Amino acid sequence: MSPTTSAEVFAHAQSVIPGGVNSPVRAFGAVGGTPLFVASASGAHVTDVDGRTYVDLVGSWGPALLGHAHPQVVAAVQEAAARGLSFGAPTTTEVDLVEAVRYRVPAAESIRLVSTGTEATMTALRLARAFTGRDLVVKFAGCYHGHVDALLAQAGSGVATLGLPDSAGVSAATAAETIVVPYNDLDALETVFVAHGDRIAAVVTEAAPANMGVVPPLPGYNAELRRITLEHGALLIQDEVLTGFRVGYSGWWGLEGLREGWAPDLFTFGKVIGGGLPVAAVGGRRDVMAQLAPSGPVYQAGTLSGNPVATAAGLTTLQLADAGVYATVDAASARLRASVSAALAAEGVPHAVQYAGNLFSIMFGPDAATEGARDYASVLATESFRYAPFFHALLEGGVYAPPSPYEAWFVSAAHDDDALSAIEAALPAAARAAAQA
Repeated sequence: MSPTTSAEVFAHAQSVIPGGVNSPVRAFGAVGGTPLFVASASGAHVTDVDGRTYVDLVGSWGPALLGHAHPQVVAAVQEAAARGLSFGAPTTTEVDLVEAVRYRVPAAESIRLVSTGTEATMTALRLARAFTGRDLVVKFAGCYHGHVDALLAQAGSGVATLGLPDSAGVSAATAAETIVVPYNDLDALETVFVAHGDRIAAVVTEAAPANMGVVPPLPGYNAELRRITLEHGALLIQDEVLTGFRVGYSGWWGLEGLREGWAPDLFTFGKVIGGGLPVAAVGGRRDVMAQLAPSGPVYQAGTLSGNPVATAAGLTTLQLADAGVYATVDAASARLRASVSAALAAEGVPHAVQYAGNLFSIMFGPDAATEGARDYASVLATESFRYAPFFHALLEGGVYAPPSPYEAWFVSAAHDDDALSAIEAALPAAARAAAQA
């Protein structure tokens, strides 16, 4: 195609792609302006088709734990591609990737690879309903589990970004099988189980929500979800599509469940386990997973599931993501959180920088500053109008932050002192823009 600037490409894309993008948040609807069309990326940086290079804090929305285009991951992909792009038959690499995931998360006794987080969560719900013989599912307001029909009620991520109530095209019958409960509110969940306990197949939760901005679970919250579901014979599905192998070696479960001695019945994984290519997974108790065809009656299939090129990228990423990588990412996140907060404080902008592991986001407003945001309602009550000018000032300063106030910020092992210093240099102007909003 002939257009050569982001503005020209976007104008053309809008004539052939709904909204001009293939995933809604990319359209800059929450911040305004023209989305970047990226031409290349390396390490901690992305370069757009206009030739401008930015320090990247999007990280492909999570997968770029090692940084973009890590040489060893690229080499593994090239070698795999040379052997063939897809076979429609099993390969040893997919088995190796499953073993790597099981080693890190032994509670995932059996694992099925799929292509997207949405597909993983959809499969987990089907498994839960088949295993329990029940129909209802409980989710939490503001948690996003992909664009599964039953889970788009009060979802975060792009649904929150675009201000959509839920989604058109979801039938009333489907919506009626989902019960939405405020996050971090155990009393509300207990009340739901008193009323509907014998009909609830599963509770699904983000391990540490990061799709309404980062809203960490209160201490002991996830353990209580485990207790309540066990008492009522429902399954607990822990969505680690975003947190899995991003916030630590064994994901969020490694920071809580592994240490505390509990595990959910099912996990969903994605993003990091594909190393930037489409790989996701559902895994968990062997007896539940055995319900999947061909060993059981729950049908699930995918032509590209376990794709040899994608699994090579994911396996290499996990092999390289050692303790040193997580220490580097954690330190970079801590430094940047402190720098963001200091810049906003210097301009008198009330705020909270909320974090879960190395994931973080900014909540603007006096209520957030004093009380934090602990559920979806309190997130929506923040001064999110300050984010757009903050974002564009960062962009002008050569920093590409997430183009939505309801998304997490991502750093990588490639965010060295130079990259972090460049972000810090752009923060004062961004803080002033937020203050003037």
